[in-house]
Amino acid sequence: MRTQRGFSLLELIVVVIIVSLLVVVAIDRLIGLQEKAERTAMENVIGTLKSAVGIKVAEHIVKQKVRRLYRLVGSNPMDQLAELPKNYLGVLDRPDANTLEGGNWYFDASQGVLVYLVRHREHFQGGKDNPPRIRFQIRPVYADLNRDGRFDPGRDRIEGLRLAPVDSYRWKFK
Repeated sequence: MRTQRGFSLLELIVVVIIVSLLVVVAIDRLIGLQEKAERTAMENVIGTLKSAVGIKVAEHIVKQKVRRLYRLVGSNPMDQLAELPKNYLGVLDRPDANTLEGGNWYFDASQGVLVYLVRHREHFQGGKDNPPRIRFQIRPVYADLNRDGRFDPGRDRIEGLRLAPVDSYRWKFK
Protein backbone atom coordinates (compact mmCIF):
# COMPACT_ATOMS: atom_id res chain seq x y z
CA MET A 1 0.00 0.00 0.00
CA ARG A 2 1.26 3.42 -1.00
CA THR A 3 1.19 6.29 1.54
CA GLN A 4 -0.19 9.65 0.52
CA ARG A 5 2.14 12.53 0.34
CA GLY A 6 1.42 16.25 -0.10
CA PHE A 7 1.94 18.22 -3.29
CA SER A 8 5.21 17.83 -5.07
CA LEU A 9 7.28 20.98 -5.46
CA LEU A 10 6.49 21.12 -9.17
CA GLU A 11 2.72 20.85 -8.54
CA LEU A 12 2.91 23.60 -5.94
CA ILE A 13 4.81 25.92 -8.31
CA VAL A 14 2.25 25.34 -11.10
CA VAL A 15 -0.65 26.13 -8.73
CA VAL A 16 1.07 29.31 -7.49
CA ILE A 17 1.70 30.47 -11.09
CA ILE A 18 -1.92 29.85 -12.12
CA VAL A 19 -3.31 31.65 -9.06
CA SER A 20 -0.91 34.57 -9.66
CA LEU A 21 -2.03 34.92 -13.27
CA LEU A 22 -5.68 34.90 -12.21
CA VAL A 23 -5.01 37.61 -9.62
CA VAL A 24 -3.21 39.79 -12.19
CA VAL A 25 -6.11 39.46 -14.66
CA ALA A 26 -8.66 40.23 -11.92
CA ILE A 27 -6.75 43.34 -10.77
CA ASP A 28 -6.40 44.60 -14.36
CA ARG A 29 -10.14 44.20 -14.89
CA LEU A 30 -10.91 45.94 -11.59
CA ILE A 31 -8.71 48.92 -12.47
CA GLY A 32 -10.42 49.19 -15.86
CA LEU A 33 -13.83 49.17 -14.18
CA GLN A 34 -12.74 51.88 -11.74
CA GLU A 35 -11.56 54.08 -14.62
CA LYS A 36 -14.82 53.57 -16.53
CA ALA A 37 -16.79 54.36 -13.37
CA GLU A 38 -14.82 57.59 -12.91
CA ARG A 39 -15.45 58.64 -16.52
CA THR A 40 -19.16 57.83 -16.21
CA ALA A 41 -19.51 59.78 -12.94
CA MET A 42 -17.69 62.79 -14.42
CA GLU A 43 -19.83 62.71 -17.58
CA ASN A 44 -23.01 62.49 -15.46
CA VAL A 45 -22.04 65.67 -13.60
CA ILE A 46 -21.26 67.42 -16.89
CA GLY A 47 -24.61 66.30 -18.34
CA THR A 48 -26.43 67.64 -15.29
CA LEU A 49 -24.56 70.95 -15.50
CA LYS A 50 -25.31 71.30 -19.22
CA SER A 51 -29.00 70.74 -18.49
CA ALA A 52 -28.92 73.33 -15.70
CA VAL A 53 -27.27 75.89 -17.97
CA GLY A 54 -29.84 75.09 -20.67
CA ILE A 55 -32.66 75.67 -18.20
CA LYS A 56 -31.14 79.01 -17.22
CA VAL A 57 -30.96 80.03 -20.89
CA ALA A 58 -34.60 78.99 -21.42
CA GLU A 59 -35.62 80.99 -18.35
CA HIS A 60 -33.94 84.12 -19.74
CA ILE A 61 -35.57 83.59 -23.13
CA VAL A 62 -39.04 83.20 -21.61
CA LYS A 63 -38.55 86.32 -19.51
CA GLN A 64 -37.17 88.13 -22.58
CA LYS A 65 -33.91 88.88 -20.79
CA VAL A 66 -31.53 87.18 -23.24
CA ARG A 67 -29.10 90.11 -23.13
CA ARG A 68 -28.47 89.43 -19.44
CA LEU A 69 -27.06 85.99 -20.23
CA TYR A 70 -23.63 87.52 -20.83
CA ARG A 71 -23.34 87.96 -17.05
CA LEU A 72 -23.16 84.17 -16.71
CA VAL A 73 -20.22 83.81 -19.12
CA GLY A 74 -17.27 82.48 -17.09
CA SER A 75 -19.41 82.02 -13.97
CA ASN A 76 -19.50 78.90 -11.82
CA PRO A 77 -21.88 76.34 -13.40
CA MET A 78 -22.22 74.63 -10.01
CA ASP A 79 -24.22 77.69 -8.91
CA GLN A 80 -27.03 76.47 -11.17
CA LEU A 81 -27.51 73.21 -9.24
CA ALA A 82 -29.97 72.68 -6.41
CA GLU A 83 -27.64 70.06 -4.89
CA LEU A 84 -23.87 70.04 -5.27
CA PRO A 85 -21.94 66.82 -5.97
CA LYS A 86 -20.29 65.29 -2.91
CA ASN A 87 -16.88 65.56 -4.58
CA TYR A 88 -17.14 69.32 -5.16
CA LEU A 89 -14.46 71.19 -3.20
CA GLY A 90 -15.98 74.65 -3.73
CA VAL A 91 -14.69 77.91 -5.14
CA LEU A 92 -10.90 78.24 -4.91
CA ASP A 93 -8.76 81.21 -5.91
CA ARG A 94 -5.50 80.23 -7.65
CA PRO A 95 -5.41 76.71 -6.22
CA ASP A 96 -2.36 74.48 -6.42
CA ALA A 97 -3.91 71.47 -8.15
CA ASN A 98 -1.01 69.26 -6.99
CA THR A 99 -2.23 69.57 -3.41
CA LEU A 100 -5.78 68.47 -4.24
CA GLU A 101 -7.00 64.88 -4.42
CA GLY A 102 -7.98 63.37 -7.77
CA GLY A 103 -11.62 62.61 -8.45
CA ASN A 104 -12.78 66.02 -7.20
CA TRP A 105 -14.29 69.13 -8.77
CA TYR A 106 -13.53 72.77 -7.94
CA PHE A 107 -14.18 76.16 -9.48
CA ASP A 108 -11.03 78.20 -10.13
CA ALA A 109 -12.27 81.75 -9.52
CA SER A 110 -9.08 83.33 -10.88
CA GLN A 111 -9.61 81.75 -14.32
CA GLY A 112 -13.38 81.34 -14.33
CA VAL A 113 -13.18 77.61 -15.04
CA LEU A 114 -14.71 74.51 -13.50
CA VAL A 115 -12.02 71.86 -13.00
CA TYR A 116 -12.21 68.08 -12.63
CA LEU A 117 -9.06 66.42 -11.27
CA VAL A 118 -8.57 63.04 -12.93
CA ARG A 119 -7.98 60.22 -10.46
CA HIS A 120 -7.19 57.31 -12.80
CA ARG A 121 -4.66 58.77 -15.19
CA GLU A 122 -3.53 55.66 -17.03
CA HIS A 123 -6.21 55.82 -19.72
CA PHE A 124 -6.70 59.58 -19.89
CA GLN A 125 -5.26 61.85 -22.54
CA GLY A 126 -5.38 65.60 -23.08
CA GLY A 127 -6.71 68.24 -20.74
CA LYS A 128 -4.21 70.07 -18.60
CA ASP A 129 -1.18 68.22 -17.16
CA ASN A 130 0.51 67.93 -13.80
CA PRO A 131 -1.84 66.81 -12.42
CA PRO A 132 -4.18 65.73 -15.23
CA ARG A 133 -7.38 67.74 -15.12
CA ILE A 134 -10.27 68.72 -17.32
CA ARG A 135 -11.40 72.34 -17.42
CA PHE A 136 -14.86 73.55 -18.42
CA GLN A 137 -16.22 77.04 -18.90
CA ILE A 138 -19.59 78.64 -19.58
CA ARG A 139 -19.22 80.27 -22.97
CA PRO A 140 -21.59 82.39 -25.02
CA VAL A 141 -23.39 81.25 -28.12
CA TYR A 142 -23.59 84.46 -30.13
CA ALA A 143 -23.90 86.15 -33.49
CA ASP A 144 -20.50 87.66 -34.23
CA LEU A 145 -21.84 90.89 -35.71
CA ASN A 146 -18.47 92.63 -35.87
CA ARG A 147 -16.77 89.45 -37.19
CA ASP A 148 -13.74 89.61 -34.95
CA GLY A 149 -13.99 85.98 -33.81
CA ARG A 150 -14.71 86.73 -30.15
CA PHE A 151 -17.71 87.72 -28.09
CA ASP A 152 -18.03 91.45 -27.46
CA PRO A 153 -20.97 92.13 -25.08
CA GLY A 154 -21.64 95.60 -26.45
CA ARG A 155 -21.50 94.64 -30.11
CA ASP A 156 -22.40 90.97 -30.58
CA ARG A 157 -25.84 89.47 -30.02
CA ILE A 158 -25.88 86.72 -27.40
CA GLU A 159 -28.17 83.83 -28.30
CA GLY A 160 -27.44 81.36 -25.52
CA LEU A 161 -24.80 79.69 -23.38
CA ARG A 162 -22.98 76.40 -23.42
CA LEU A 163 -20.75 74.54 -21.03
CA ALA A 164 -17.68 73.59 -23.04
CA PRO A 165 -14.31 72.01 -22.34
CA VAL A 166 -11.44 74.50 -22.39
CA ASP A 167 -8.96 71.87 -23.63
CA SER A 168 -9.63 68.75 -25.68
CA TYR A 169 -9.44 65.46 -23.80
CA ARG A 170 -10.38 61.82 -24.14
CA TRP A 171 -10.57 58.63 -22.14
CA LYS A 172 -8.97 55.70 -23.90
CA PHE A 173 -9.97 52.21 -22.90
CA LYS A 174 -9.08 48.77 -24.16
